Amino acid sequence: MAGITWHYVLKFIITGDAAVGKSSLLVRLTDQRFLVNPDPTLGVEFGSKLIEIPEEGKVIKLQCWDTAGTESFRSITRSYYRGAAGCLLVYDVTSRASFVNARSWLADVREHADPHLTCILVGNKVDLCEENAEGASNGRREVPTEEGQRWADEEGLLFVEASAKSGQNVEAAFEQASRDILDKIKRGVFDDDRSPGVKLSKPTNGNLALDQGSAKQGCCS
Repeated sequence: MAGITWHYVLKFIITGDAAVGKSSLLVRLTDQRFLVNPDPTLGVEFGSKLIEIPEEGKVIKLQCWDTAGTESFRSITRSYYRGAAGCLLVYDVTSRASFVNARSWLADVREHADPHLTCILVGNKVDLCEENAEGASNGRREVPTEEGQRWADEEGLLFVEASAKSGQNVEAAFEQASRDILDKIKRGVFDDDRSPGVKLSKPTNGNLALDQGSAKQGCCS
């Protein structure tokens, strides 16, 4: 990491029901691979990634906290909401229950996180709804794209559908949320370098390099 730096460090949380693919989204982002049979998250897991926002001329370090989706860990995961600048609120497009429960997760985030937090609603597992060569779907979609978009609009959330398996829109989800956070920084919504989820890096030589390395570790296991 010598000589590697960035403009901002942004803290993200990933929340939603168990088994919607939160850990798989994080591993796809950080390691560019897919977890076929991931172990349930116990408490919180952490991963980091450097991304570039070319139109802003910024390199961003994402610090992502993947939170457990079971009720028994809810008191632990809530503590990680505090100070987050961004949130991926994840549901499974083949599970209506996970979409309905997203309302409860959003209420939790809004109660415990920064009021200016940027939240993007992510409908995961769209690969299960893709048609094969015979025109048959591999899975049954229970949440139409239009319904997800409509609820996101009503709640003031960003929205995207994604697939941790194929990688579709995974990095794009984080980039979209990061752009929104950068816009808030420019508008003074986030107190630049004084909001807990936003840290400013001051390069010593003005040169920035993009590191493709990542880190992922468990917490509270």
